[in-house]
Amino acid sequence: MMKRLLFLFATLAFTSVALATVETYKIDPVHSSINFSIRHFVGKVQGRFTQFTGTITVDRDNLENSSVEATIDVASVNTENDKRDAHLKTPDFFDAEKFSTIAFKSESWEKTGDDTYDVTGDLTIKGIIKEIVLKVKLLGFGPGMNGAQLSGWEVSTTLNKADFGVNGPALLGKALGNDVAVTIDVEADLQK
Repeated sequence: MMKRLLFLFATLAFTSVALATVETYKIDPVHSSINFSIRHFVGKVQGRFTQFTGTITVDRDNLENSSVEATIDVASVNTENDKRDAHLKTPDFFDAEKFSTIAFKSESWEKTGDDTYDVTGDLTIKGIIKEIVLKVKLLGFGPGMNGAQLSGWEVSTTLNKADFGVNGPALLGKALGNDVAVTIDVEADLQK
């Protein structure tokens, strides 16, 4: 009798794993954004990256089993000032010619609320890899245009630019803060 019960529990466990709804969503750059702000003297300067790609693999039954990978094109940095953008691409900051991308790959998702998660992963900027935590909110799943199935997410974190060697010249030391506030809005398309 005990062997039959163990077999039944093992079968049920295997069946529930097999039925888990795992989906892959591709980030839609047209309906997503990556924004940042940093202190400049007593004010703040805003910027964004306009070119990026990424995928979110979602376990709908247990989002803590999900994962995300994303890559940002450094040369797409845009602060609405051509001179400043050109300077940000130099070795003083991002060194875009040598380090053309910023990459993130998640390692774990921890549920922190009804629809919120701490997503821990490795962020690579200028060849420097640091573990960071993204504050992630699931906005939902639903239909889009032309039969598309979508997922929506809000993401935020604060980075220390010095951790990644994006310090700028010493002349700007007192002008710029170290903390960079990052906000990301994502709409992603289900891949079939």
